[in-house]
Amino acid sequence: MSKITVNIDDARCDLAAIFRWSARESMHEGIANHFSYAISDDGQQFLMNPLGVHFSKMRASDLLILDAGKSPSEYDKKVDPTAWWIHSAMHRNNPQARCIVHLHSHYATALSALQDPSLPPVDQTSCRYFNRVAVDIGFNGMGLDAEAERLATLLGNKRMVMMGNHGFMTVAESPALAFDLAYYYERGCRTYLTALSTGAPLAILPDEIAEKTARQWENQDAQVEEHLSAIRNILDEEEPEYRH
Repeated sequence: MSKITVNIDDARCDLAAIFRWSARESMHEGIANHFSYAISDDGQQFLMNPLGVHFSKMRASDLLILDAGKSPSEYDKKVDPTAWWIHSAMHRNNPQARCIVHLHSHYATALSALQDPSLPPVDQTSCRYFNRVAVDIGFNGMGLDAEAERLATLLGNKRMVMMGNHGFMTVAESPALAFDLAYYYERGCRTYLTALSTGAPLAILPDEIAEKTARQWENQDAQVEEHLSAIRNILDEEEPEYRH
């Protein structure tokens, strides 16, 4: 297996940018929720946001370097125990999950509260996730100890876990793709729940059309860097301190 080279400075800036943009999009919960990015080949070492820094104020230098092989008790109060358990378990058990975005965004979390928390293909955006989300309905607490390990076994070959009664997480090779998946998932959930609220019958797309569209989305994954670049261009002008 080829060695993975990570530019830590770039990784810090990319993560800080998507933290701030998540706040602008009202996809955050203040200082709760976490993003992480593996900086070692095996995923053992990773960057993650500290406890107590608001998403809207995150800076590249705020991000901590943590080790999945340690215990949260070995770190000071800057590390949220639930975040450490969930992210360390995901990185340790899924080395392909380089970047993890975990959110309790409004519409996705509302969907997670339904008896069936899956997102059907009701429009072009929701088609992106057709048969591509691991859906968990076994919520068993705040992601500590065994619950974190259980969550880490659900991903398989997918890029997303819909965490029933909790929220969701996306995983990808880069912050750009992990955020792009999260951003459009929230928008797909918003469209679906808004359509449901009308009480009118849903126009759920046929499986073959949903699968075709999902593959077209995957062909567009190469463009996600442009999305992050556009975000960083705005932040470079309006909040350049995110890079420091």
